[in-house]
Amino acid sequence: MTETPLIGSALIDTAVAQAAESPLAGARIGVVTFPGSLDDRDAARAVRIAGGTAVELWHAESGPEALRGVDAVIIPGGFSYGDYLRAGAISRFAPLMEQIVRAAGSDSAANLLPVLGICNGFQILTESHLLPGSMLKNDHLKFICRDQKLRVENNSTWWTSEYAAGQEITVPLKNQDGQYIADEKTLDALEAEGRVVFRYVGANPNGSRRDIAGISNAAGNVVGLMPHPEHAVEAGYGPESASGRSTGTDGLGFFTSVLNHLVGGTK
Repeated sequence: MTETPLIGSALIDTAVAQAAESPLAGARIGVVTFPGSLDDRDAARAVRIAGGTAVELWHAESGPEALRGVDAVIIPGGFSYGDYLRAGAISRFAPLMEQIVRAAGSDSAANLLPVLGICNGFQILTESHLLPGSMLKNDHLKFICRDQKLRVENNSTWWTSEYAAGQEITVPLKNQDGQYIADEKTLDALEAEGRVVFRYVGANPNGSRRDIAGISNAAGNVVGLMPHPEHAVEAGYGPESASGRSTGTDGLGFFTSVLNHLVGGTK
């Protein structure tokens, strides 16, 4: 029987140290912290495990230097500003978001900043109009927390290239305002343009239109999804999988995808 390492054990710390010595460590991934962010440290750890360098970014910083020269940005999960008014509605006005929106660029711009929004980060991306649509409370009006199976619909984005098209992965899901909505014209355009990146497999957990779990912008540098890939990057702590209890690391591909894009020069 394989012993599951404890958090902070030498085994895990060694794995992170080895990742830090890889060529991918030259890629700097910024992780934004807002008041009420919960998963910023988890996202930063996922970056380090994937081999990149995590850089702390503070929501209130302003000016071009606020991004600290990072190559990509992750907007993590949580309850920024307590989800007052509407999830992500206040965070969109943070000074740092102005810089992120500008750097992420229009769909036709060159040298775009890759941006990943996870859960509350996805909500912030829709509020900032980097992604279309909006979020409502789950159709059952309850907070949900469970392992969720997803199907990869688009593996050509900056954050999904390490997956196979049609691949099914399992990552944790935890949200209260996770019901993705958009008008039919927008939904049809997302489908036609291949911008539905992930779809829920099995029972729809929150009533999202067309079982959509994640989408991208047209350029593929901005991706948002409700489930949490950063919680499925370490064997022994991820979702259950066919190979054993808590061995799932299906979320790691998000972080290795963007790192390989950046280091491989396919930006």
